[in-house]
Amino acid sequence: MNVYLEILIRTAAALVLLLFIAKILGKQTISNMTFLDFVTSITVGSIAANMSFNESINWRHFILAFTVFTLASLLLSVLAMKSRKWRNRISGSPTVMIEDGKMLEDNMRKMRYTLDSLNQALREKDIFNVDEVKYAVLEDNGKLSVLRKEKYQHATKQDVMHASNGEHFPVELIMDGQVIDKNLQKSNLTREWLEQELQKKGKSISDVFYAVRGTHRQLFFDYYKDQVNKPIDKE
Repeated sequence: MNVYLEILIRTAAALVLLLFIAKILGKQTISNMTFLDFVTSITVGSIAANMSFNESINWRHFILAFTVFTLASLLLSVLAMKSRKWRNRISGSPTVMIEDGKMLEDNMRKMRYTLDSLNQALREKDIFNVDEVKYAVLEDNGKLSVLRKEKYQHATKQDVMHASNGEHFPVELIMDGQVIDKNLQKSNLTREWLEQELQKKGKSISDVFYAVRGTHRQLFFDYYKDQVNKPIDKE
């Protein structure tokens, strides 16, 4: 068989199989990718690519690999639907990053989720002040779900327009327990001023995990010891 014709047939067959597998596995794979969906997508894509161009392997072997992997993924999906225990093992579970306005450093560390990633996810939801957040949960698909504190909920467009007067971009002063001297200098602030503000709260710099001056010049501190007796951890 002509090599170009063979590649054309292999590619068309791979496309048909991919569409068929996607139909079997359901919309979940596309709309809400979990660990299982991620692994399935990468593996199936790799098999399809090899099926299209790797002439050294018999195409029947590729179809067999497609079939076995699809059935295995489908079985794991069914197990995840039937059992919460298996669902947590296969797809993972949501992880609370902020509880009652307090950052849960241990959960962030466990998920290898940095402060930069957290702040970016909050800004994407138009939240520039951490102290507006009641709860923040890292979902199975890697997205952050946020519940604002009650006083920050249900703001109208007119409220936002009035509140925008005199706002400033938030300035991070401490991250991961380290003072950001450059940000202090740019904001005409000093380490001594920061220490005095902490002394008013009976704290020192070594107690602080994260500190930021918000859009209205208000200070927000998150401490290593948040006095959250039983932090939520769904892992």
